[in-house]
Amino acid sequence: MDELLEILEKDGRASVEDIAKMLKKKPQAIRQAIRRYEKEGIILKYKAVINKELIKEKDVEVRALIEVNVTPQKDVGFDRIAERIYSFPEVVSCYLVSGTYDLLLIVEGRDLHTVSSFVAEKLAPLENVKGTTTHFLLKKYKEDGVVLKHKEENKRIAISY
Repeated sequence: MDELLEILEKDGRASVEDIAKMLKKKPQAIRQAIRRYEKEGIILKYKAVINKELIKEKDVEVRALIEVNVTPQKDVGFDRIAERIYSFPEVVSCYLVSGTYDLLLIVEGRDLHTVSSFVAEKLAPLENVKGTTTHFLLKKYKEDGVVLKHKEENKRIAISY
């Protein structure tokens, strides 16, 4: 991958001037390259990784990984059913994967009931969906290469025999 893209992937807030210094190029050349990558759809979005566990609000959503077994369609394979599934607002990410299941979804909802209702009422009834397995995320330790710090350290009492 291009060095410029590697820098932006690690730190989307890196300034054009800092990137130019790192790559020993002129800032104008970096600006043009970034604009070209954005125009070509290579750079789609700039994102912050947020440690939601440290947010004081009680409205922390539930995330689940959902494995989906589907029947591919003639002439379009998995694409049409994947498009149908990722169009649901609950679906944050959708991947075609190898292995026992065909699609891996990352789904968010207000609570366990919201996610389970999505699976039962929207996902499972779809014509080409043969089966699902849902894994609720209990705790995140690392996301997008960033280790997340947690509010409280575990204060368990040591027990010895």
